[in-house]
Amino acid sequence: MSTTKDATSQSDIKKMKAEPDGSFKRADASFRNTIEKGGKLEPEKDRYHLYVSYACPWATRTLIVRKLKGLDSLIPVTVVSPRMGSNGWPFAQVDAFPAADEDPLYHSEHVKDLYFKADPNYGGRFTVPVLWDKKLHTIAALNYYPEELRAQIDELNEWIYPNINNGVYRSGFATTQEAYEKAVVEVFDALDKVEKILNGKDYLVGDRLTEADVRLWVTIIRFDPVYVGHFKCNFRTIRDGYPAIHRWMQKLYWNNSAFKDSTNFEHIKTHYYWSHEMINPTRIVPKGPVPNILPL
Repeated sequence: MSTTKDATSQSDIKKMKAEPDGSFKRADASFRNTIEKGGKLEPEKDRYHLYVSYACPWATRTLIVRKLKGLDSLIPVTVVSPRMGSNGWPFAQVDAFPAADEDPLYHSEHVKDLYFKADPNYGGRFTVPVLWDKKLHTIAALNYYPEELRAQIDELNEWIYPNINNGVYRSGFATTQEAYEKAVVEVFDALDKVEKILNGKDYLVGDRLTEADVRLWVTIIRFDPVYVGHFKCNFRTIRDGYPAIHRWMQKLYWNNSAFKDSTNFEHIKTHYYWSHEMINPTRIVPKGPVPNILPL
């Protein structure tokens, strides 16, 4: 199934418009309903299906949380191709990239088809992850967000999200020197702050793994393989410039299968270097760093 209407203004990243000052501003998510007991979206077996890209940090976050919550046997996963073209994220029906899947529910060609199924008048961008509610034909969300730590997690996210998670994109997608320099300085100022927080600690908040760690980790694991070169975040690498962050990242990857199993470096590097023609017109995908992540 493929949507026939022309939606390339929503799906083609090359048509993405910067702000007047050359800065990049990410649109807010359109579907924010969370799966929770007593809510509109109850946790039920065979109700949900997760569509992800291994390349996307936001999608990887959902993959990690799915496994941490023990939902991997209840919520099946479909992986899209990392080569995002003018129609957005493709399924294997139209781009049979290694480890990409066909859509088993609707035989969609692209992720955009799911958005139009949820809302025929949808006007936003077609992003992943898509946690599909088969009962209501809508899109849901997952989190790893303990009630007693929410205030601390939110406090961290107030500056980690804009300056690191989205900061690397603000650096990479800037279209003026001034917008780039502002963004990249803020990325490394925030990393310096995280380095101090993680010095001598295993987790960002308290003594347990939370949403705060998951949110930051998906950006940090991509930093040396992609953001240093592709997004020009090249003041320092994680492995050589931030020992506490680097150790925290390594321990989660090597000691927790939820993180390692949700990471595919081939998909990650291919997506950024192949899909962002406006940054990398040759679409050459670099081989390094070697290795993508150092052993403990």
